Amino acid sequence: MKIDVNLPHGTPILPHGLDWAAGEAQPGQSRLIYAATEEPLVDVPDTSEAQVDAAVARARHAFANGPWRKLTAADRARILAKCEAAVLAHADELATLQALETGIPYAQIRGMHVSRTAENFRFFGELVTSLSGESYEQTGRYLSIVTREPVGVGLLIAPWNAPLVLGSMKMAAAIALGNSVIVKPSEYAPLAIMRLVEILEEAGLPPGVVQVVTGPGASVGSQLVRHPGIDVVGFIGGTATGKRIMADAASGLKKVGLELGGKSANIVLASADFERALDGTILGFLAGNGEQCLSGSRIMVEDSIADRFIEALVARVENVKVGDPFAADTELGPMAFRAHYERVLSFAQEAHASPDYRVLTGAKRAEGFERGYYVAPTVVEAFENSTRLCQEEVFGPFAMVQRVRDLDDALQRANDSEFGLVSYIWSNDLPSVMRARRELQAGTVWVNTPMSRDLRAPFGGYKQSGIGRDGLPGSVELFTEEKTTMIPQEPLDLPKVGGTLS
Repeated sequence: MKIDVNLPHGTPILPHGLDWAAGEAQPGQSRLIYAATEEPLVDVPDTSEAQVDAAVARARHAFANGPWRKLTAADRARILAKCEAAVLAHADELATLQALETGIPYAQIRGMHVSRTAENFRFFGELVTSLSGESYEQTGRYLSIVTREPVGVGLLIAPWNAPLVLGSMKMAAAIALGNSVIVKPSEYAPLAIMRLVEILEEAGLPPGVVQVVTGPGASVGSQLVRHPGIDVVGFIGGTATGKRIMADAASGLKKVGLELGGKSANIVLASADFERALDGTILGFLAGNGEQCLSGSRIMVEDSIADRFIEALVARVENVKVGDPFAADTELGPMAFRAHYERVLSFAQEAHASPDYRVLTGAKRAEGFERGYYVAPTVVEAFENSTRLCQEEVFGPFAMVQRVRDLDDALQRANDSEFGLVSYIWSNDLPSVMRARRELQAGTVWVNTPMSRDLRAPFGGYKQSGIGRDGLPGSVELFTEEKTTMIPQEPLDLPKVGGTLS
C-alpha cells in the first residue's frame, strides 16, 4: 500500500482479486487515486463486453432457475436480516473503504452511512412480509385478484458520492421483491460496493442474485443499459447522465427510475429559531463534503435577519475543520477526484471574476495542504437568482446566499430552477410553513430539519431532478409487475359460437 494515512482500524480488506496499486496503470483498468494525497490507491479491472454478457446470463439464470424468487417472503426477510447483521459486523471495514475512495470523513461514514446501509436491508426485508394484493368483486360475476411479481433482472447504477447508502437502498428493495440485480458502481468509487456484495453472499444470498460489474459508465454502463437481458434500470446520479440512460433504455422499453441532480433552496425566515436554522443550513450544504444532490446550496435569508445570519454563517464556515478523512476532528475532506475538484474550483474562479457575486469566504483551494483535492468551504452572495452559480449544481462545499424580501420572494426564487429534488424551510410560523409546503416545487420539503429520510415515504424529484421515487411505494412500483387474475364466481353461460358439434 503506497499511501500513508492514519487508518484507525488498520489496513482494510480489499474486495477479492484486488491489491494496492503498484507501478504504472495498465490498460483495461480504472486507477483510483486517494484524494487526500493524490497517490495511487488501487487498480480495478474494467469489465469486458464478454464479461458483461456473462454476468447478465448468470443473473437471468439466478432469476429463472435459482431459489431466490421462489422463496417465501418470510424466508427472504430472514436472509436480509442476516445481511443487515453482516453489514454491521463489517462496519469498520466498509467505512474505511468508502472513506478511501470518496474522501468523505470516516466518522461520518461510520456513524451514518454504514448504519443506514444495514437498515436498508432490514427495512425492505420486513416490507415484503407485509405486502398485500387487491381484490375486486363489484360486478358480482368475477373475483379480480391483483398481485405483484418481480420484474426480473435489474441494473442498479450507484453514484460515487454515497455509494453504500444509495447503492444499497435500490439493491435491498429490488432483491427483497424477488429480483436478481447487477450493480454498476461508479468507476471512481467501486470498492465499498464490491466488498458489500461479497459480504452479502457470505451472509446467505444465493449466487447470482447480486453481482458487481465495474468500469466506466460510458462503455460498461451503456452496454448494460441497452442489454436485452436487463429488465429495469435504477440510476442515481447527474441529470445529463440520467437523460442518456433514459434514451438508451427506451429502445428496449425498459422500466427506469432516475434520481438526478438538484440545486435546492434553503429558506430562512425571520420567524425561524435562529441557532437551529444556522446549524441546519451548515449541515445542509457541507455534510458529505457538500457532494450531495440534496444539498441546500441556495440559501435564501429574509432581509430583516440577513446581516446577522450571514455574519454568523460565514464565521462558522471559516471555523470548519478541513483535513485528513481519517482524523477524528475532520469535518470536511477533499473532493473525490481531480476532475471534480477542478470543476468546483472553476465555479470559485467565476465567483471572484463576476460582478454578479460577492465572495464572503472560501472560493479557493483550502490552505495548509501541499497535496490533495481540498477546497475551502465557500459562501458567496449572489445578487440575482438567474445567474449561473445559482442555477447550476456545483456539488461541493459551495453555498450561494441571496437576500429575500419575504416569503413571496423566497418562493418565487426557490421555484425558479430547472431542478426540484428537495427544499428546506426554517420558520416557526405555521401559516408560512404550510404555504411553503404547498407551493415549493420539490419532491421533498424539509421543515426545520436537514436531510431526514423515511423509507416508508417516497423520495424523488420534480422537473430535471428525476423520474419515479425511491422509498416504499416507488420501489414496489419500479421493481414489480402487476398481474390481474379474473375468476368467475359461478359457472358462466357462454354463447355457443359455431353451434353444437354432434
